[in-house]
Amino acid sequence: MGDFTAWQWFVLFQHELLLFAGVFFLIGSLDELIVDLAWFWLKLTGRAKTARFTAAGSGARLSLQDSHAIVFIPTWQEAAVIGATIRHALTVWPQKNIRFYIGCYRNDPETMAAVIHAARGDTRLRMVVNDRAGPTTKADCLNRLYQALQTDEAQQRFTSGFIVLHDAEDMVDPAALALMTSAMERSDLVQLPVLPVKQPSSLWISGHYQEEFAEAHGKAMVVRDAMRAAMPLAGVGCAISRQTLTALAETKPDRLPFSAECLTEDYELGLGVAELGGSARFIRMRDDSGDLIATRACFPKELDQAVRQKTRWIHGVALQGWDRLGWKARPAEIWMRLRDRRGPLTALVLATAYILLILSTLGWVLSANGYGEPAALPEGLKWVLTLNFISFMWRAIMRFAFTTREYGWREGLCAVLRIPVTNIIAIMAGRRALFAYIGTLAGQLPQWDKTDHAAHPLLIHKKARA
Repeated sequence: MGDFTAWQWFVLFQHELLLFAGVFFLIGSLDELIVDLAWFWLKLTGRAKTARFTAAGSGARLSLQDSHAIVFIPTWQEAAVIGATIRHALTVWPQKNIRFYIGCYRNDPETMAAVIHAARGDTRLRMVVNDRAGPTTKADCLNRLYQALQTDEAQQRFTSGFIVLHDAEDMVDPAALALMTSAMERSDLVQLPVLPVKQPSSLWISGHYQEEFAEAHGKAMVVRDAMRAAMPLAGVGCAISRQTLTALAETKPDRLPFSAECLTEDYELGLGVAELGGSARFIRMRDDSGDLIATRACFPKELDQAVRQKTRWIHGVALQGWDRLGWKARPAEIWMRLRDRRGPLTALVLATAYILLILSTLGWVLSANGYGEPAALPEGLKWVLTLNFISFMWRAIMRFAFTTREYGWREGLCAVLRIPVTNIIAIMAGRRALFAYIGTLAGQLPQWDKTDHAAHPLLIHKKARA
């Protein structure tokens, strides 16, 4: 070993990185291929059909005469978007037995003023002010809304049927409430798809969310629903029965359903319902016009904002989830949790791949200038790289197909071109999440490290029609 030249050390290091990245890419590819095959089987057997939903013929109690539907919307510094969200929701969901609980903080007067202005005296909306200065965590804000609901139920003697979770920047679907009302008659927990809105001013950063959700909520969640595995919630467009939320709260020391120290309370909520034995469904349907019944939202347009958001997801799901939720013995559940928690490893493997790209380019330049002879790859490594290339092409085809289904073929092509952008964001978020997690191990309290929202899907839709 001591007789190795600098060039030989360089080639050896390059081959070791190739082996590491290639093997783990292959494992990830096999995991995705199994999901693909499961989805194709569901499609062939008719179990993954995206049916039409007609509210008038659903048989649901759309008037909600027997109980109230409750909408929780936690906010922190959302004055730019919360008004549009409230006005739209109050308009397209005109049912009398629906109540909106908007959580604000006492040190956020701009958001409170926007909520009051948007409500316009509508008695279905109640603003709840957190007595603690913000930001705490989104879960803490939701717990304050839960306490306000408990107080109102006791004082005003009404019954809540189910609670819907939404964010301040959401554009609710007009048919979503009717669909959730129908689905909640047979389930304890329901999740509808999320559909990121195309923002022409951010083709590469905001745009990459389109293909991620199109594939995740068009395939992966459909497979998960068919397996009856625990349903991780997206935090928006999801409903949980009042009885189930109460049962979940009773399992906590503080008798509150959301874990205030958790960064992804929606994810834990879904898995918590499964541990209670509750039934959960992912409902994917289209309305009479053929549009997907989904929550529409604008995602971050700036790189740092996208990285911050995905940092919170990786930190909460992969790292906190490992600590707080552990593993379950059922094979399907173990598989799903492995998929949920692969974010840090994915970031490491992707970073290795890009380092390899740099090293390979450097090696080619050096050998072309006579500084070393290219070393032949071992036969096994050649097979690994060949299979990975085939897998990459397959993944690009799947990404194109699912994006095209919701956004058209032009966006499908953009989805393929955006793959490097998606990978870079994943690498940056994985690194940031790891350091944030180390900080919590050192005693730092988690905070609502939320992204800033300036654009609203309702305003983008209006501009598109103008």
